[in-house]
Amino acid sequence: MDASARRERDDLFFEVIDDALNSLPDNLRAAISNVEILVEDEPPDGQRLLGLYQGVPLPRRTSAYSGALPDKISIYGGPITRLAAGDGDRLRREVRHVVLHEIAHHFGISDERLIELDRY
Repeated sequence: MDASARRERDDLFFEVIDDALNSLPDNLRAAISNVEILVEDEPPDGQRLLGLYQGVPLPRRTSAYSGALPDKISIYGGPITRLAAGDGDRLRREVRHVVLHEIAHHFGISDERLIELDRY
């Protein structure tokens, strides 16, 4: 992917990321604390991921957390773009789903619990 196409894709991703964050209730948006969201091309070698939360979930933060570097949410553009297979609507749905999934981890919600919630 050339630099221009990557910039265009990243712009679209950030637009969808903003839409996903803005779709959250005000109290949840206000509770998101010390998090950086990045769009990266690919996950770390050998990992099949669409996104990744790295940090200390809110429920586990103590007073010792003060002054910590921001938590990091990585959204991996390559795998999501391949999954969408040229379908713009699916791309937007997948980015939104991954962003909300990783934000849920920030709030301390496990993958297992997210799977349970998705069944309802």
